[in-house]
Amino acid sequence: MILSPRGLRDAASTALRLAVAGRVADLRPMPAETVADGPGRTVSRYRPPEGVVPAGPPVLLVPPPAVPAQCFDLRRGCSLAEHSVRAGRLSYLLDPGTARSGDADLGVQGWVRDVLPGAVRAVSRDAGGQPVQLVGWCLGGILALLAAADDPALPIASVAAVAAPVDAGAARLAERYAERCAEERAGLDRHLLRQFSVLTHLGNADFLAQIEAMDHFRHLAIAHPGGAARRIYRSLLGEGALPRGEVPIGGRRVDLGRVGVPVLAIAGRGDLAAPVRGVRSLAGLLCGAPQVRVEVAPGGHLGVLTGRAARSTTWRHLDRWLDEGIVRHGIRAPRAARAALTV
Repeated sequence: MILSPRGLRDAASTALRLAVAGRVADLRPMPAETVADGPGRTVSRYRPPEGVVPAGPPVLLVPPPAVPAQCFDLRRGCSLAEHSVRAGRLSYLLDPGTARSGDADLGVQGWVRDVLPGAVRAVSRDAGGQPVQLVGWCLGGILALLAAADDPALPIASVAAVAAPVDAGAARLAERYAERCAEERAGLDRHLLRQFSVLTHLGNADFLAQIEAMDHFRHLAIAHPGGAARRIYRSLLGEGALPRGEVPIGGRRVDLGRVGVPVLAIAGRGDLAAPVRGVRSLAGLLCGAPQVRVEVAPGGHLGVLTGRAARSTTWRHLDRWLDEGIVRHGIRAPRAARAALTV
């Protein structure tokens, strides 16, 4: 490995940061405050930067069940939440990970009929009655679509589903996600490979920060119980109900053809859990949506959402989509933000 003079300076700077701080990544979460709390959910509003008054329809980030909500806030510089806030969007997070005792048994019905509707109404109310733009990753995107189909009266402006799995084979891959993370972290080969990557990329702080952030996220994922998520995957995908577009929930069938809002679906080119062909087939089930757009971006299941390449691909697709929502619904600031500005 031969480094240029600039590369040597960067490597020396990175080595110093590792020696002093022990890491390169800035893992501080984006500041937020709780606006609603209920069974299986905590809804938080991200604080905008000083001098920024967010406007337009609010954005609610929806993670999948039993997965850390930090998937949307991986690290500073590669955080979709940070990007959304700095773009001037009124941004919220649904965090099911803070559920209290007894909430872990919430299944598909609990999510579609309680957790998501309650979160959507809380965000709309906090944003002065504006409709909510949902951005869901993995199963969070599927559940957001089912909630929109189950209750068309919910104040939903649009749904963006990133890496949403729709077939049983993909579900088996997705439900083993936490177990694979545990195996990778425990393996000596991975440990040695990581040390080698650090040594060979000392001149690339952004690369090393991403490795650290991914390791941190895997560690959080291991700590989350996976039983509830596996039950939801199996009930949605195990018998092929979702690929047919009709899912039995609470004694009646919910038809994805009843989704009546615009939908964006983003697939990862290297995603095994939600392959491109599956995402395209999902789009074919949304026959009642006024607009369905499918985009393909680089990355695997998590990388398509928050990998380094996502900043110039997936996030641009989302920006264009959310900006179109502003055109449809207006750019007025919520009453709370206007009041804070006049104080």
